[in-house]
Amino acid sequence: MPGRGEFRAGDFCVYGVFESDRLIMRVTFLGTGAAGGIPVYGCNCFVCTRARAVLDFRRSPCSGMVETGNTRLLIDAGLTDLTERFPPGNLSAIVLTHFHPDHVQGLFNLRWGIGDRIPVFAPPDSEGCADLYKNHGLLEFHQLAKFNAVAIGDLILTPLPLIHSKPTFGYAIEDSYGQRFAYLSDTAGLPVETEQFLMDWRPQSVALDCTHPPQTEYPSNHNDVALALDIAETLTPADVWLTHIGHEMDGWLLKNVGELPPRVHVASDSRVLPDVDVSNAAL
Repeated sequence: MPGRGEFRAGDFCVYGVFESDRLIMRVTFLGTGAAGGIPVYGCNCFVCTRARAVLDFRRSPCSGMVETGNTRLLIDAGLTDLTERFPPGNLSAIVLTHFHPDHVQGLFNLRWGIGDRIPVFAPPDSEGCADLYKNHGLLEFHQLAKFNAVAIGDLILTPLPLIHSKPTFGYAIEDSYGQRFAYLSDTAGLPVETEQFLMDWRPQSVALDCTHPPQTEYPSNHNDVALALDIAETLTPADVWLTHIGHEMDGWLLKNVGELPPRVHVASDSRVLPDVDVSNAAL
């Protein structure tokens, strides 16, 4: 990874902006599916059959977009149509949670574009994914460090370590009005230091991995619903949005309608989080 892209303790850098009339943070779930997506190839369960028939029930690779007045940030790049969704100059930066293919596969086409470089912020993973580091094209990779904040436009991002099979970060994201959102995809539980950070930081809303229905053994790599709800309770009073959902989890949700706590919601592709009243934002 290029040395000039590394962030060390005490670094605080500002990157490019996107012009818009948006004043406070808006979060859009571009994709909310686990690695296989929904429908799963070859699966004829009710969830997958329904998703083939009705587009609204499909789940694309897990990713999100955060927008403010002059910043548009893409979280993860698993969508394969990024070149159609985001014309040149449309993104301030891309932030990766980790380098598993379902979170970076859209970069393989995007990198061969022509024009200005696109900053890509990521955890410290020496392997990356395939040859992205070697043949990065217009992508400019920058290595982040846990708990060391970086400014991108008018957003402040703090990388938070998660528990996964590759080096993985969640992100605590704050706008200039004090609106706070945490994105915690691809994790099985939370490290103690990350949990304590979030309890002290007090986000208004959280996107949280919930890949599996209740498991008989402690889950690895991804939360099941029981573990996700334990985390949600810890982060009260934040509104928690479940994402990175597998087809079996969707099936469990259909059989257990109304059983989630009041401040826990199920995200869906293209869902936009409600605006937060600036008067109630953290000071």
